[in-house]
Amino acid sequence: MAMVYQKGTVYLKGTREKKWYGKFRVYLQDKDGKESEKTRKVVLGPKAKMRKFEAEARLQQIIRQNNGGMLEGGTEMAFDDSVTFDWFVENRYFPIREGRWRPATKKTTEFEIRRYLVSALGSKPMRTLNTFELQVVLNKLAQTYSDSVVRHAYVNLKSILKTARKLKFVPENPGEDLVMPDTKTVEKPTLSTEQIVALVSAVTDTHDLCLLCIGIFCGTRTSEVLGLQWKSWLGDHLLPFGTAHEGQFFAGKLKTGASRDAIPVPEPIRKVIAAWHLQCEDPSPEAFMFATFGRGDRLGSDVPRHGKNFLRWRIHPIAEKLKIPTRLITFQVMRRTLGTDLQKYGTLKDAQRILRHADIKTTGNVYMQAIPESVMMAINKRTRAVLKGRVIEGKSVTVPNGSQLRLKESVSC
Repeated sequence: MAMVYQKGTVYLKGTREKKWYGKFRVYLQDKDGKESEKTRKVVLGPKAKMRKFEAEARLQQIIRQNNGGMLEGGTEMAFDDSVTFDWFVENRYFPIREGRWRPATKKTTEFEIRRYLVSALGSKPMRTLNTFELQVVLNKLAQTYSDSVVRHAYVNLKSILKTARKLKFVPENPGEDLVMPDTKTVEKPTLSTEQIVALVSAVTDTHDLCLLCIGIFCGTRTSEVLGLQWKSWLGDHLLPFGTAHEGQFFAGKLKTGASRDAIPVPEPIRKVIAAWHLQCEDPSPEAFMFATFGRGDRLGSDVPRHGKNFLRWRIHPIAEKLKIPTRLITFQVMRRTLGTDLQKYGTLKDAQRILRHADIKTTGNVYMQAIPESVMMAINKRTRAVLKGRVIEGKSVTVPNGSQLRLKESVSC
């Protein structure tokens, strides 16, 4: 076993110019945990400019820097160069962190780390990483990519290095002094009132209209609207019981505690949902509001829709005919548009509540969640203002008494 303390050896060497040299032991551990001991020699400085006690102090500093972890008994140990950045990310960081990530977050985060960080730092030994090198990587990203990409890389890199320090894979955390570089101005587009009216007026399929209206007028996240079940529909609001990602439903999984709050539904949109409920083939409580057929091992069962596929094949063709840029037809843009417009029709607190950004958790009383009158008033004002004098139409549906119902809601203030 290695000694508890090592002082190292300081000695003079040289003919023309005398220099102080240091010799010390480095205790290494490879990625499989195998330990080894090596001797390392370093130049401490010229004798003319450094006294021996200064050389000894310098050697002690180097010893501490080169031996980062701890052996039994207090002896310091370093990890060798086989522990690279990509090895640490794949074999330590991902396994530790992925249990806390939602499916969509896991896929996106792992892709971004591999694409923007591992591609630049993959073969670098963890113990050699330094603040300068890491800052240069972030600065280069800022020259090409958007603020969100660079900010995610910045946050992920700091998290990786913090974890590495806790696990003693690096002697010190080189990410502590990293700064977020200046980035390009990011465009955050919204839909205009005219574009919204043109789009909802052109959609005639009741299913498509219902899904689109919830996205535009209720501001739901993509995973929330696709995970809605018919038991979520409670007359004047929707209550999410889970989220959907790429056709998979995750019961009880929501982004935050506030995401469990009731989603207020404007009065004109309630009739759209009611009409789709009458027309839907399976309106049972556990059924998905917007289901499609499964494939592979789920053939024959109903599964949640893919958000991108729905927009690409069902809504984008209509938008193109209306000359509305398809980059505006996303649930994120719809949600941002609602948040922007609500500033004109209610208070900031109302907008916070409608978008469920407030940190409010609902537990036992979630089924009886009340919508404050001011919140419902704000979202109703905005919906009426957008649809004033317009008509939302859908296909005819058969109601339980056998008569035909034509979905048609004329909105006026």
